[in-house]
Amino acid sequence: MKCPNCQSQSSRVVDSRPADSGRAIRRRRECEKCGYRFTTFERIEVTPLLVVKKDGTRQEFNRDKVMRGIMRATEKRQISSKQITAIVDKVEARAHAVNGNEISSQQIGEYVMEILADVDDVAYIRFASVYHEFKDMQSFAAELNDLLGREARRKERAAKEQKDD
Repeated sequence: MKCPNCQSQSSRVVDSRPADSGRAIRRRRECEKCGYRFTTFERIEVTPLLVVKKDGTRQEFNRDKVMRGIMRATEKRQISSKQITAIVDKVEARAHAVNGNEISSQQIGEYVMEILADVDDVAYIRFASVYHEFKDMQSFAAELNDLLGREARRKERAAKEQKDD
């Protein structure tokens, strides 16, 4: 592993532990030349997942693209980078669970919206406004009404669960 500080190829593993719910290994390394410590992650290589875009083109699933979209939607909200990473992990896991090795970009967007709706209402609306490309106030209001309906159902379930206890 190349040292990010001095570019030496010689490093040793100081600590190793599971990460990302056991789907990766986090390794703490130390450069044998300069002593700089850095972290690497190893992931199992899976068959590439292809994303079918609206125009029919295909490209490999890119975690970073999903992460950037979520980060834009959660900007200036009290959502930690750890929570954002967890959202991306859930989306990626659901995308890989789909039969075959292709998934539509629309389905990925739906997965993100489902998760964001439970995490932060404002982030959900921000993401939805870009994802659905609202053309007018009526389509935006319809999405907002859908979110309000979900929130009301969530509160009803919570009240019922609390009453049952």
